[in-house]
Amino acid sequence: MEKTALATRAEPEEKARTGGRAHVVLPAFNEEAALPALLRRLADVALTEQLTVWVVDDGSSDRSAAVAGSGFGGLEVRVVRHAVNLGLGRAVQSGLRAALEKAGSDDVIVVMDADDTHDPGLITLLRAEIATGSDVAICSRFVPGGDDRTAPLVRRMLSRGAAQLFRRALGVEGVRDFTSGYRAYRATLLARASEHWGERLIEEQGFACMVELLLKLRHCHPVITEIPLDLRYDRKQGPSKLKLRRTLLQYLKLLARDRLSPAPYRKL
Repeated sequence: MEKTALATRAEPEEKARTGGRAHVVLPAFNEEAALPALLRRLADVALTEQLTVWVVDDGSSDRSAAVAGSGFGGLEVRVVRHAVNLGLGRAVQSGLRAALEKAGSDDVIVVMDADDTHDPGLITLLRAEIATGSDVAICSRFVPGGDDRTAPLVRRMLSRGAAQLFRRALGVEGVRDFTSGYRAYRATLLARASEHWGERLIEEQGFACMVELLLKLRHCHPVITEIPLDLRYDRKQGPSKLKLRRTLLQYLKLLARDRLSPAPYRKL
């Protein structure tokens, strides 16, 4: 797997090679139809991996929260609820905060989509990347073995355009898929970043939040790797929540804000 050229030095406790629990954060908005299949797949993974699943019900108008709490083969599922829909960014933020409160120093926090387009079987590979020295492991559509052909053409074009834009403008070497919603983070890395930024760790409300989090984490000098992602958009049961024009504007605003924002005033 490719390593970034970012500084690879980190705090000693961050490089522990012991295996811990994987906390899986699922931001969910009206995913009642998709959650049963996804949680059953996660239950299969939990037969060989230590998993805690955090379903963040972001003001759903369907039975997403009830489905998540109904039990799936002994899978440990915890539900975090927003009374109203606050957007993907706030849902990810709430999930990360809840997971960090329970995570140990050798644990991993995974964020993935709740619409069943991501294969939970990749969690084992993501944990292996973290166990061998990575701080962030990204499931990437744009490395050999990755595939997103089942996604709509417009969505594929947006993802590729954003990837090229951020690769050229930001120079984060080794990262090809900036917008992937399926990633694993070393828990101690997120804890350091959360201590510094607090509620500002994620400020974007939409899909740009995944890029924003990566840009902030780069100030912690993480080791980043990517593994192939075969996006299973053919399993998606509802309409896409991505709004093309709004998301494109969010990406451009994020890029401008990143250029104008000063680096952290102290070492992270």
